[in-house]
Amino acid sequence: MKLFPPSAPHQLELDKIKILLAGHCRSEYARKKAEDLRIHTRKEFIEPQLLQTHEYKLLFQNYLYFPDDAVLNLSRELKLLSIDSSILTGEQFLQIKKLALAIQQIFRWFSPDRKVAYPTLSLIIEDTYFEKNIGQMVDEILDEYGIVKDSASEKLATIRMSLYKKRTELKRLFDRIVSKLKKQGYLADIEESFINGRRVLAVLAEQKRMIKGILHGESDSRRTSFIEPAETAHLNNDIFSLENEERREVNIILQKLTTKMRAYHSLLSIYHQVIGEYDFIRAKAKLALEYNGNLPALHDKALLKLSNAVHPLLFIYNEKLQKPTIPVNLSLDDKNRILVISGPNAGGKTVTLKTAGLLQMMLQSGLLVSCSPDSEFGIFKQLMIHIGDTQSLEFELSTYSSHLINMKYFMENANGKTLFFIDELGSGSDPNLGGAFAEVIMEELAKKHSLGLVTTHYLNLKVMANKVNGIINGAMAFDEKNLKPLYKLITGKPGSSYTFSIAERIGLPQHLINKARKLVDENHFSLDKLLNSTEQDQQLIQAEKKNLAKLVNENEKLQKEMQQVIHKEKHQQQIELLKEQNQVSEAKITYLKEMDRKLKTILAEWKKTDDKNKVIKTMQALLFKQPEKQILKKKQKKIDSKYIEINEPVKQGDKVMMKASRQVGVVINIVRKKAIVQVGAVPITVSIEDLVVVKEKLLPT
Repeated sequence: MKLFPPSAPHQLELDKIKILLAGHCRSEYARKKAEDLRIHTRKEFIEPQLLQTHEYKLLFQNYLYFPDDAVLNLSRELKLLSIDSSILTGEQFLQIKKLALAIQQIFRWFSPDRKVAYPTLSLIIEDTYFEKNIGQMVDEILDEYGIVKDSASEKLATIRMSLYKKRTELKRLFDRIVSKLKKQGYLADIEESFINGRRVLAVLAEQKRMIKGILHGESDSRRTSFIEPAETAHLNNDIFSLENEERREVNIILQKLTTKMRAYHSLLSIYHQVIGEYDFIRAKAKLALEYNGNLPALHDKALLKLSNAVHPLLFIYNEKLQKPTIPVNLSLDDKNRILVISGPNAGGKTVTLKTAGLLQMMLQSGLLVSCSPDSEFGIFKQLMIHIGDTQSLEFELSTYSSHLINMKYFMENANGKTLFFIDELGSGSDPNLGGAFAEVIMEELAKKHSLGLVTTHYLNLKVMANKVNGIINGAMAFDEKNLKPLYKLITGKPGSSYTFSIAERIGLPQHLINKARKLVDENHFSLDKLLNSTEQDQQLIQAEKKNLAKLVNENEKLQKEMQQVIHKEKHQQQIELLKEQNQVSEAKITYLKEMDRKLKTILAEWKKTDDKNKVIKTMQALLFKQPEKQILKKKQKKIDSKYIEINEPVKQGDKVMMKASRQVGVVINIVRKKAIVQVGAVPITVSIEDLVVVKEKLLPT
């Protein structure tokens, strides 16, 4: 992307984003990429980077493990490997093996299902392959500590065996000498030491002439002399010679291994790059989580639609202080190309500019942006900014002169793929003249189909926005009552600067304010007052609209709750109806069971008794009922003439009347809450609750 001025990334604070990004990088490769972050202008470069970061962010959010734990900085080793005469050490070969194992884990992680779930992350390893021979070559020569194995060559095995024997022989001989001299009192407290790889005795200085050998040195206090015994000199010489042979053989083996490994230099360089790329993507995802970065829609044309966008650095700062960050919503496209933002100072106009500019640069650098996922971003070839005082002492340029030079560059170079940001257009000169030039500049930029944001206090620019095609107004909301900026952008209308309102609220003498008002052009003052009044009215309307929406939501909630209650009531009624139907069915079943039992009893009585007529009458009475009311009345009349109801508990032997049938019988047994009543020849089981104790009336004498 072509930037103007070159300091644009610094002014829009992209350099601070780079520092935060580099802080999340673990490898030198990723750190360098973060420091040299490129702003791309081609969709085929930008989109994969955004998707890769988005997919890695999903891994974090879903608590999934990705095998990128290995932090490897092997640039020096790989450069050394490319030189023909170079020899890598055992430790360096272990690092190369670690690199190969890290790549193996990544290849294993990308199962077929994960390649489908994370397609752009898998693209990084698409053009390479895992070579298992790299690790095997290292394992054949080196152990886990990077030391060349005895089995690396026959010669090395022979040398090390000879060394072992010589060292064992030396140890035995030396131990005997130490034991002998210790008894004689010739040795110092430490008894022995090593100097230049040779085992020597620590002899008291006054006794050094008593021992034959080679003097290798003295202690700082000169109280101890270090002597190599004459008896061990030949063994030390042999060991020294064998150690040199061992070093030469190890060097030859490592040289051969380096030569073999050099064939894989290109592949290892790719491995190193792959590990670095994943580390870089991880850092971008970690940073995105800090400022709630998301993946917006990306289009290969000039547009900018921000939804709930916040400045990422401001968001991180406010999160630490547990303060809210007011989001911004704006839309620039081919129809609405330039947004003119007005409003009071310190109301958030410049922050809005910086938010839009920074997010655009971040997106084209492959970073997720701090806005809603339903936001839309286009791709721009140029980004131009004019923010802050650009006075130049070096070139003797005033603020306004420098401003005009920048505007000249804007008008000469802007096109349909340009995104520009101008803070306080036309400021630094006479308001009328500066405002006139500002109109010309803005109209020219609109003709070139450039997209941009402009902040201003000039009323003529606010009026112009409603007349020139492609230019729209916007205002930063302000609470006039409390003199408090709301940091909220409202598009579609201009805003007041609240000059006199602020002066009144801070207590400036009223006569000075009135005098200032008289000096202002009446039309100018009336328009600003109208804007002021309109903005406050709109804020009231917005508040009422918000309150109305709240009431509508509450009403809908109550309506849903009422529907649930009605539904529940209908359901309860259905349950009650089913219960009643079940009770009727249960009564019928009980009746049929009782009828079945009575018939079986009558049948048994038929077999036993000789009085068949009595049984037939009982059966007729059971099967061929008279009208219930008449029968009950007759029965009740008959019972009332013979019996008196007594309010006493039912006991065995009592005469009782069944409430339902008005029949009288004798209780012959009671089982729990049931009584067996003998009615004539037929025993009947009845619930105690359905029985009344009766007593025969005494007949008059």
